[in-house]
Amino acid sequence: MTSYVFDPRPPVAVAIEGSNERFPVHRIYCVGRNYAEHAREMGSDPHRETPVFFMKPADAIVESGAPVPYPPRTSNFHHEIELVVALNGGGRNIPVDRALNYVFGYAVGNDFTRRDLQQASRAAGLPWDTGKAFDRSAGIGAIRPVSAGHVTAGRIWLSVNGRPRQEADVSELIWSVPEVIAELSTLFELVAGDLIYTGTPAGVGALRKGDRVEGGIDGIGLITNLIE
Repeated sequence: MTSYVFDPRPPVAVAIEGSNERFPVHRIYCVGRNYAEHAREMGSDPHRETPVFFMKPADAIVESGAPVPYPPRTSNFHHEIELVVALNGGGRNIPVDRALNYVFGYAVGNDFTRRDLQQASRAAGLPWDTGKAFDRSAGIGAIRPVSAGHVTAGRIWLSVNGRPRQEADVSELIWSVPEVIAELSTLFELVAGDLIYTGTPAGVGALRKGDRVEGGIDGIGLITNLIE
């Protein structure tokens, strides 16, 4: 029997819509600049180039309804509403036409970002970890199983204290879900339990303590968090 020098942390898992079972999280992959208008607002070229990938630790997960502490070392804390893809399998070098075979379901996510730290890192040619991969930076709602259908379109939106901030359609993704999965699998071996945050539309903006952040995607669900 294996013994440990201290008790291991419990596994990270996400609620599944209509089920008492939970989805165990392996890794969190994220796609940057995957909507043209958001690429422009971040000062980048929106043309279809190789996707920008980064990662968050699995224990960055914060579920809908849970509070999000305002993170340290930032004065420019942003929301980013996103479609999240949950995988039940994978592998390497997955063909685009087989990529959807490995999708367990979809969820609404919020890629919380310390924008000032991200921009400073980007300007210096450094990794984005301090701006993206901090504690409780991966908001997520319940996963809707793929039995309800794959997501190719649908309104994606976010409001802060009831005021609209972001709105677009998932069909506007520069790189589609199958294309993202296929490209990501050329870099990493994808496995069951992986989550992919597919990018955010334009309208990202600052959050303050006391803000109530709510977002959703038609046909998938909602995510709501209070910034503390």
